[in-house]
Amino acid sequence: MSHSSAPSSWPFDSVLVANRGEIAVRVLRTVKKLGLRGIVVYHAADRGALAVTMADQAIEITGSTPVAAYLDAAQILAAAKASGAGAIHPGYGFLSENTGFARAVEAAGLVFIGPRPEQIELMGDKVRARNFVEKGGFPVAPSAIEDDDPATFVERARLVGAPLLIKPSAGGGGKGMRIVRDLSLLEGEIERARSEGLRYFGDGRLYVERYIENPRHIEVQVLGDAYGNVVHVFERECSVQRRFQKIVEETPSPALDAPLRERICETAAGIARSAGYRNAGTVEFIFGQGGEFYFLEMNTRLQVEHPVTEEITGLDLVHEQLRVAAGETLRLQQHDIRSSGHSIEFRIYAEDPGRGYTPTTGPVLVLHPPQGEGVRWDSGVVQGGEVTSAFDPMIAKLIIRGRDRSDAIARADAALRDTVLLGCKTNTAFLRRLIAHPAFIAGDVHTGFLDANPQIAADPELGEDRLQALLAVAAMSTQPLREGADVIPELHAAIGDWTN
Repeated sequence: MSHSSAPSSWPFDSVLVANRGEIAVRVLRTVKKLGLRGIVVYHAADRGALAVTMADQAIEITGSTPVAAYLDAAQILAAAKASGAGAIHPGYGFLSENTGFARAVEAAGLVFIGPRPEQIELMGDKVRARNFVEKGGFPVAPSAIEDDDPATFVERARLVGAPLLIKPSAGGGGKGMRIVRDLSLLEGEIERARSEGLRYFGDGRLYVERYIENPRHIEVQVLGDAYGNVVHVFERECSVQRRFQKIVEETPSPALDAPLRERICETAAGIARSAGYRNAGTVEFIFGQGGEFYFLEMNTRLQVEHPVTEEITGLDLVHEQLRVAAGETLRLQQHDIRSSGHSIEFRIYAEDPGRGYTPTTGPVLVLHPPQGEGVRWDSGVVQGGEVTSAFDPMIAKLIIRGRDRSDAIARADAALRDTVLLGCKTNTAFLRRLIAHPAFIAGDVHTGFLDANPQIAADPELGEDRLQALLAVAAMSTQPLREGADVIPELHAAIGDWTN
């Protein structure tokens, strides 16, 4: 394998980032560091965003909603051609796992910074991916797939046994998933899951698999090139979730010893290798209390939580993506990839955990990100901007690196304490309560941990004295009240400087 850090001559001199927010900023940083030109598209709602100001060129796109603009493949391709971009990086979300978009990028003569379209297609359909993995001899959970024989689907689902997890074939982000512990409710839950699948994905096909009680969610970062070389970049623990969506991710996983780590990581690399996988991807597993693990899905893109892997290995995964897309071989063999220390990522959401994790909105009046050794802040939000309901409520990622897990937790608590974002409620206080919980400190978590411990999400009750003091401080902080307090009555002003 080649060990040069960058191609001697890039086949493209500019990269358009077809995304927004913190991931657009993240990709642009590496693009510009490598001496390439960075271009972004943006909706008017993001006109003042950090990605727009730091890009070498920013092109406005329109849509019936802000999200619709970022999903408009034709408009993004037109922007790429107009700007002279040679490659497109899709980030995550939006069009990142859209087979049609990947094909359209290649058909336009541009480089798609991701896997080949047929790999996105294979792994994007959970049923096809599961069948492919099972045929390769890799571990999958007992299941029943509707496509195999729709007429007997309910009967076959019953035979898998409770508890069951129903999933849409085209699903993602936890949408449409339902847990069934009472098989007498199975048919009704199947219909509800089908309805949700149609609503969210336009695809009502389902499958069910044995639900592993209190499982952990462990995923493995993989990298592949166009020449058949595949490596893993260790695992990430992603078990702390709300509504099937991750909140905290860390590496190494506290659940794995060295032999088990090697098994699960090599399994992931084997799955990617069997698919001839190219570029960065993540193989996700359900991990049982007894150490058994089963393939869950493969995400054919960069993950939100990729920074923790970068922190313990020193790799720049976006740089690796660009090199592979440029036609280079992987510059690292498996034995070259080493890990050191412990890293934890916290998703900073504009939401109220005490009210069912309801998203919040408002102006970013004050923003002071935490600083210090081992502290990384990835965000696309700036002071003076605004958090709206147009997009996902994640506004930043706080990534901590420590000597070991205990050190990382201590640094994380200090960083979360020092994070100041005024204007809308965030989940930073909730995250401090979470990492102070004895089970989290012990590394004893699972995907149902927050549901089992609702007190973590609940705001602590304020005493009457403290509440009154806070209200007084808030009132005194408002401009009209301050101005009123500073006004000197006319009668007193007439006295001038005279004193008795």
